[in-house]
Amino acid sequence: MFFLYFYSVNNYNVLIVGGGAAGFFAAINTATQNPSLKIAILERGSNVLSKVKISGGGRCNVTHAEFIPDELILNYPRGKKELRGPFHSYMTGDTMQWFEDRGVPLKIEDDGRVFPVSNSSQTIIDCFLEEIKTHQIDVLLNHSVQGIKHVNEAWELDTTKGIFRAPKLLIATGSNPKIWKLLESLGHQVTPPVPSLFTFNIKDARLKTIPGVVALDVHVSVVDSSLESEGPLLVTHTGLSAPSILKLSAYGALELAEKKYKFQIKVNFIKQEFSDCVERLLEIKIGFPKKLIIKSAQFDLPKRLWEQLVIAAQIPNNLRWAEANKQQLQAIAAQLTEAIFNVDSKSTFKEEFVTAGGVELKAVNFKTFESKQFKNLFFAGEVLNIDAVTGGFNFQNAWTSAFIASQQLSK
Repeated sequence: MFFLYFYSVNNYNVLIVGGGAAGFFAAINTATQNPSLKIAILERGSNVLSKVKISGGGRCNVTHAEFIPDELILNYPRGKKELRGPFHSYMTGDTMQWFEDRGVPLKIEDDGRVFPVSNSSQTIIDCFLEEIKTHQIDVLLNHSVQGIKHVNEAWELDTTKGIFRAPKLLIATGSNPKIWKLLESLGHQVTPPVPSLFTFNIKDARLKTIPGVVALDVHVSVVDSSLESEGPLLVTHTGLSAPSILKLSAYGALELAEKKYKFQIKVNFIKQEFSDCVERLLEIKIGFPKKLIIKSAQFDLPKRLWEQLVIAAQIPNNLRWAEANKQQLQAIAAQLTEAIFNVDSKSTFKEEFVTAGGVELKAVNFKTFESKQFKNLFFAGEVLNIDAVTGGFNFQNAWTSAFIASQQLSK
């Protein structure tokens, strides 16, 4: 693969700003549909596809095995309504077929996430680089865009390596404040970005000694809010994570930012009502009278988590079920069904930084992903005010928007 590190002023048919997933996918599909076009990808950094590299823990979570558009859009806190039509045009199955056709076998895991069989993101990167080489697309590294102008029916980009012109321009830079400012200078409204997928930092005695413990199915809600989610819960060295927390962070991105990431959450570890839990504990008291409460985990909870919740309920270590009074059983039930935790800050989810915010959606034609304000200006991926929960959904937005835009870029 030959990357161009310097390029003088030149004219192209299509310019794509952003050397990430959406930019590469758009460039490749544009060239596939019209091989005669001269296409360049302008990348501000010294390497490309860095987010693809780290995604899915280095395995690249390509997409999600949800094949019904109306179900797929439910995973997008922002962009749900706008993506319904595009997903009917280019869907998860199309993405999987695209990679399979290019010699990248994929697999669907039990939770619906789709990965390359190789379990390596490098497989996806190599596929893109090979396609770029095949279609002779210029990849211009260290070309940071400093200015964007619309001059004589063409787009003119002033970069750190010179000026570039093309009739058609695609912005696929993801969360890039500098590009958002340039788009605002053109007249596009941009919603200020805030973090979306993040974990909760919590200092709590119940969690301190049990990092790595997973509760498979919990209900989590933000106190004094309508925000809630369900799913697995992971105790980390700094607090709580896993899908139940990440979904909450995505749907609550704006609200939690306003709270400056200081709030309370209520966790129902067993997804039962308090009164039902008390009744069940009374049955356990009768059924296992001689067993120590702290040593007899119930409700399929991990033993270490059960122990910490029992301790938090102030149950003596030597107390047996037969000896527990009603108040003590209620204290255990409260810990199981309505445990309160104080969140004092957030952390980025692994290395995958996702934001809520970007180009306002009302100014975009979602049949083409073209700006309603400027002809031949297109957007793809997270540069738009669209984001999703974890599980391959953000990539699917990138693939869909890039493919649909490429149909117009290729004309």
